[in-house]
Amino acid sequence: MPNTLKYSNLPDSELCVAAIEYARNVSEPSLFHHVMRSAIFADVIGRKRKMNFDPEVLCAATVLHDLGLTKLAAVEARFEVEGADAAKEFLVKRGMSERNVEIVWEAIALHTTAEIPLRRSPEVALCQMGIVTDLLAIPPDLMTAEQLDGTFETYPWLEFNDALPSILVGLFNKNPKVASSNAVADACALHVPTFKRFNFCEHLVSKQDKPWGTL
Repeated sequence: MPNTLKYSNLPDSELCVAAIEYARNVSEPSLFHHVMRSAIFADVIGRKRKMNFDPEVLCAATVLHDLGLTKLAAVEARFEVEGADAAKEFLVKRGMSERNVEIVWEAIALHTTAEIPLRRSPEVALCQMGIVTDLLAIPPDLMTAEQLDGTFETYPWLEFNDALPSILVGLFNKNPKVASSNAVADACALHVPTFKRFNFCEHLVSKQDKPWGTL
């Protein structure tokens, strides 16, 4: 079974079952557990706030949101975009409508961007809210203690606080260009001594004598 939480309302449609199994097969265990917890939290938040959302679209977006951090990644662009592209390819093959595929793409591409997802569709907003809830803070009234314990018993943390930065730094080591993702840059700033963030204003200063220069 893709989801063994008796109180979870994650859809058990053929598409969602396939998405969950796909994420499980291509992800490290700690990463898979993260996307599952995020999907559960996103769904709970949407229901508690009585938001009008498509549970299947939200489940697919949240479960597949980190494909760019898996072995599928080409590591040629920021992981959010590569993950969105991989999810789109998967969902198109399984017959999801073009409109819903684009919602999933947007949710994944924007999931590390602050504020913007909250002004988009409910599925895009909830996808980010579920992810942020897992990574940053769980509201005290989101779930009962029994439900929360059950979530982490089924999908344990597995030292994800160490695993995620390691994955992000690994992307940078393969291709420094992917540091255009703030998440990758954050990990590198902490774990790569020689790393230096791109600074737009600093770049402007460097162009004052040669404004036609290139990056």
